[in-house]
Order: sequence, then C-alpha cells, then structure tokens
Amino acid sequence: MPQSQARAPGRGRKAGPGKSEPNRRGKAGPRYSVGLPSTVARQVERYAETVDTSMSKAIAALVRLGLENQANRKREFFKRLRENLAEDDPKEQERMVDEFRTLMLGR
Repeated sequence: MPQSQARAPGRGRKAGPGKSEPNRRGKAGPRYSVGLPSTVARQVERYAETVDTSMSKAIAALVRLGLENQANRKREFFKRLRENLAEDDPKEQERMVDEFRTLMLGR
C-alpha cells in the first residue's frame, strides 16, 4: 500500500492531545527500569505471587508501602518529640535521643 493512500480511520494512529483512549483506565506515570539484587528480586517475585499481580505492580506497591512507612515514622518522631519536649532530666533526654535515632534511622 503506497504511503499516499489514506488509512482506515482509527487504525495505525495514536491518540493525539486531548483525545482519550477508551481501553485505558488512567494515564500511566513515568516508567523506570531498576536493577534489583537477586535476593530482593526473589522476594518481590514471591510477593507478586502471593498477591497475584505482576512484578511491575508488586514493585510499585512495595515502593508505595515503603514511602508510607517512612512518612509514618517521621510523624511518630515529631509526635513523640512534642510530647517529651519539656522533659528536663538529662538521662531521660539521652534516652529519648537514642529512641528517636532508632525511630528515624531504623536501627
């Protein structure tokens, strides 16, 4: 078929700006390639099988859960800091510093 001939409507074309594609649920975000150590990749594979989803969706879910956990730890840190800010005992202050360090750094 020569290039000058018109194509059938809707075939071989991508939707332009402002046009919707009926089979897509929502606009997909940016795509990234990541390298995972083999032990982590196996854990993600097991998780994906457990929740019956693809590796890509499993990675996205685990990243989201990790980010939520980090935000929760930060909120907990500031909540406890406000609750104990008025504490004057130096030993208690040192204990709190150690506790907050563990809470923030996960160690």
